[in-house]
Amino acid sequence: MLEELKERVCTANLALVRHGLVVLTWGNASAIDRDKGLVVIKPSGVSYDTMKPDDMVIVDMDGKVVEGRFRPSSDTPTHIALYKAFPAVGGVVHTHSTCATAWAQAARPIPNLGTTHADVFHTDVPVTDEIADDRIRDAYEEATGDTIVAAFSRLGIAPEETPAALAVHHGPFTWGPTVEKAVENAVTLEAVAEMAERSLALNPDVRMNPAMVEKHYSRKHGPSAYYGQL
Repeated sequence: MLEELKERVCTANLALVRHGLVVLTWGNASAIDRDKGLVVIKPSGVSYDTMKPDDMVIVDMDGKVVEGRFRPSSDTPTHIALYKAFPAVGGVVHTHSTCATAWAQAARPIPNLGTTHADVFHTDVPVTDEIADDRIRDAYEEATGDTIVAAFSRLGIAPEETPAALAVHHGPFTWGPTVEKAVENAVTLEAVAEMAERSLALNPDVRMNPAMVEKHYSRKHGPSAYYGQL
């Protein structure tokens, strides 16, 4: 079942290792088949060194395993919460990449300070609110997704325009219309997180001209886009 999607999700997970975004088993990627209402996700705690497409786990939108011999990622409820709330999302990635995770642990959004950031993320990358103690105890992973969704609602950010968030004290999540794009956004997020850290060390008062933000975002997105080839 969903053999092609399992291949793509396995490849996406291995790409996280290749790009230096995960160590040990600290990360996961998933993709959704919207027509079937099924999600393919990395198995929990399985080594990337031996991972194969057949190791991927298929779950329904309630997180129930439909196919697979392993348990799905412990972050599966977070992925599902994002798929339910953001209907344009086709793939989700979670890592503990060093710089983006540092911003999450510091409970600070990643500010939009330069054109590299603005090319991909229209706004600051938001950080979530704290999770209530009762939800940490009883539904932590689902609550993580809910706090991401709540942050975008509270801030009025379109998830398609800023496809990333920092789960406070935890780490980054990215998404996209495909799992491959979600991986690309995770790579970009780590790069801009490091750039922002260094920029603020050099100049704590640095800010980005809003006109520059709009110009660089619109060059690649929307009806006025002209970057790249048609």
